[in-house]
Amino acid sequence: MPTHLPQHFKQMQLFACGVNHHTAPVSIRERVAFPADILMRALADVNGHGVAREAAILSTCNRTEVYCNTPEPEAVAEWMAGFHGLKAQEVKPYLYQLPGDQAVKHAFRVASGLDSMVLGETQILGQMKQAAEKAQEAGTLGLLLNKLFQRTFSVAKDVRTSTEIGASTVSMSAAAVTLAERIFASISEQSVLFIGAGEMIDLVATHFAAKKPKRLMVVNRTIDRARDLAAKFGGEAGALTSLPELLHQFDIVVTSTASPLPIVGLGLVERALKARKHRPMFMVDLAVPRDVEAEVRELSDIFLYTVDDLGEVVRAGHDARNSKVEQAEAIVAAGVNEFMHWLDTRKTVPTVRALRDHADRLRRHEMEKAHKRLARGDDPQAVLEAFSHGLMNKLLHEPSHALNQTTGDERDELQQLIARLYNLHSD
Repeated sequence: MPTHLPQHFKQMQLFACGVNHHTAPVSIRERVAFPADILMRALADVNGHGVAREAAILSTCNRTEVYCNTPEPEAVAEWMAGFHGLKAQEVKPYLYQLPGDQAVKHAFRVASGLDSMVLGETQILGQMKQAAEKAQEAGTLGLLLNKLFQRTFSVAKDVRTSTEIGASTVSMSAAAVTLAERIFASISEQSVLFIGAGEMIDLVATHFAAKKPKRLMVVNRTIDRARDLAAKFGGEAGALTSLPELLHQFDIVVTSTASPLPIVGLGLVERALKARKHRPMFMVDLAVPRDVEAEVRELSDIFLYTVDDLGEVVRAGHDARNSKVEQAEAIVAAGVNEFMHWLDTRKTVPTVRALRDHADRLRRHEMEKAHKRLARGDDPQAVLEAFSHGLMNKLLHEPSHALNQTTGDERDELQQLIARLYNLHSD
């Protein structure tokens, strides 16, 4: 774990790093994912060890990204690997590290669906909002990241309303049905099992239910959630613990849980195939980390697809929307320029604050003198005159002294600067 960083003398900077479906296979992405049960601990850890003053973590099936305000960007990548018990060199070949405006542009593109496996998909925007909410809850969302996410959501809204880039999106859910229809002539003659009851399963079940399968069932750790989702599609519900007795009954299995370890092992599937007399089984694993052991793919009667495999099907639907990308990228670029201008103005805040503090000290000193004179019974008008002259002289002392101490070109430059600062005119 990185040692404590001396933030008080290092400049904080906006930074993002992570892996996604472009840079890393699912076998890597699952090793650096932050499931819901460890997310808050991770936020506390990255902040508590001084790696970042502000931090937000976005972790989905297609990406894991850390957005932060940090004095030492390199330490963020090391922390990310170390938190998962990995060496930095194991992760870095797949990692993108984005400083400043690159981080802003990336956040805008991600939220707008421009960086998604499904071009223009809308689910990622909700996931980014959840990431910001969790950071707020953890106390790791400060001024900089709060501004970044608010602008991110605004730009994403502009992209979606102005370009219709998400219209007719070929979703991961639809892709799962497309692949299943390559294996089975008709979904209506098959039995479909869903493992999990989250948003992704809900989306996929909607597409499969439209094909009117012979049987539809949902199993989940929480049986009430399974019943609620199954009722929506007129299906059955069961407990996850019943999976060993149920699996062989289904031709199509779709799984997406938040389990940190596989829940469908090689032995379980081998026994199911034996009970099925080796009739083929189509499986879609939408979870990251994966729900199905990788070795299952090697079984001859199993057709196993991961989120990366579905991406190949999805890409076929991108061409119709590519014409919208250029317009969307222009909106993103304008948003980046606006945000970076705001960020640049923030650099003057310490100077402005110091200037105001200095002026306030002078004001208070003159006020004390005025109060003492008034207490002695001096004429109020004379006290006010002395107060105003004293404050004026002290406020103008430093610039006047600086002018008197310079010569030549330096004096000319300083005179021009003072004239500009105080809006002075030569006449």
